[in-house]
Amino acid sequence: MAPIGFLVVFFAWPVVAIIGRGFAAGGLEVVLQDARTWQLAGFTVASAAASTVVAVLAGLPVAFLLARVRLPGAGLARTLVLVPFVLPTVVVGLAFRALWPDGGVLPIVLANAFFNVAVVARTVAGLWARLDSRTTDAARALGASPWRAFRSVTLPALAPAVASAAAVVFLFCATSFGVVLILGGARYRTLETEIYLRTVDLLDLSGAAALSLIQFTAVVAALVLGGLARRRKEGARIGSGQARRPRGGEWWVVGAAGVVLALLVTPVVALLAESVSTEDGWSLAGYRALTSTGEKGALQVSGWDAALNSLKVAIDATLLAVVVGVLASVVLVALRRSPVKAARGLGETMDAVLMLPLGVSAVTVGFGYLVTLDALPGDLRTSPYLVPLAQALVIIPLVVRMVLPVLRSVDVRLRQAASTLGASPLRVWREIDLPLTLRPLVAAAGFGFVVALGEFGATSFLARPTAPTLPVAIATLMARPGELNNQMAYAACALLMLVTVLAVALIDRLGRGGVGEF
Repeated sequence: MAPIGFLVVFFAWPVVAIIGRGFAAGGLEVVLQDARTWQLAGFTVASAAASTVVAVLAGLPVAFLLARVRLPGAGLARTLVLVPFVLPTVVVGLAFRALWPDGGVLPIVLANAFFNVAVVARTVAGLWARLDSRTTDAARALGASPWRAFRSVTLPALAPAVASAAAVVFLFCATSFGVVLILGGARYRTLETEIYLRTVDLLDLSGAAALSLIQFTAVVAALVLGGLARRRKEGARIGSGQARRPRGGEWWVVGAAGVVLALLVTPVVALLAESVSTEDGWSLAGYRALTSTGEKGALQVSGWDAALNSLKVAIDATLLAVVVGVLASVVLVALRRSPVKAARGLGETMDAVLMLPLGVSAVTVGFGYLVTLDALPGDLRTSPYLVPLAQALVIIPLVVRMVLPVLRSVDVRLRQAASTLGASPLRVWREIDLPLTLRPLVAAAGFGFVVALGEFGATSFLARPTAPTLPVAIATLMARPGELNNQMAYAACALLMLVTVLAVALIDRLGRGGVGEF
């Protein structure tokens, strides 16, 4: 059970240590009695809920476009909607800062929704594409208007997928870090940014741990609700859906989806424009300055060195996550196929546990590493492999969610036939499972690589000043005065965004428009 062992050492132990510190020295009691704690919690919940509503409303028309519409450019739309989800948080934060230089609540809400439209669109489209269209046709034949048929027939069938996506979106928005840090500044803080502030600036470890405990409780509740919704989705009745050319009022929905896609592109265009804009006009000075350490030595390494370090760290994190994620997926499939009820129950529990790193604050995990990993041989807190370990935790759930459904779909009779002919379990995996899962496995690796490349929450805690990743270097540049530093930050964001777009296009090509649960 190597995957469980990995999670116990590098996830459960640090998080439990943080929870323990929350109870120690009266930290939890002090924080709970502080009125500002509940103001932070209230703002966190309210802004996350608002972003979730915006993401759901924007994602539903796009889900219809992806699931039911056959028009030229549908593949491009599928790629465009996924790009924001895998963009680094600092990139999105700076993109919205280019539109709203002063930041504020509205750009925070919109930026978090911008991230998560893809979650709603892809999750709902996956179920919508398989719904039997004959039920809607029957409602129309009985005199129901298109809106009433959607409200009475289609929407109830989609409700489990919508609820599951909304729970995940709320989870991501409530633990958003880079966006709030850049757009909120000192005026607007969430639990996530307050944990960072108390740890790094105030050295209030007990108070930060207590806030982490409050946040962890909320995360677990959201994961439970999301798991219940996902099981309802898996139990939903499906039929044979078919994409076709829109008719009548459906063109309005397609138009709304087009508007959403255009709005998703707007911050990206604004960022690209800002990267070549100076007080004296258009210039590539920011890109040229990436060979330096910035104005007045803002960085300890050059921008290109930071980019190279990001690539190395992301590759290490991806390789580790793929190994652990594939092993976990194989174990989950074996447990699910077991005739023993207890084994199947264990598989469901393990599946839920594997998803925890996706929802638990990356800042909390990074904080936990700082207070625990000195107990391991060699004191990993000073190891160059610490950042890849933290990033791998974020990627593992994504790998599992992309590979597991494909492994489950492998016809068990093929495996039985190979075993009957004398193949060993390892050869069965090599000859049967691996060829069928190779494409989604490569797509999962690409997806994980992009996510690791832009990870900022835990990395901001753990990366050393002499070896920063590119997102950390961007945040450092934005915190330093000088127009050249600002231009370097936007130029670095543009490079990260380019890599992201290329990787997403590759993922969609390998996945034929959908891989696993994405």
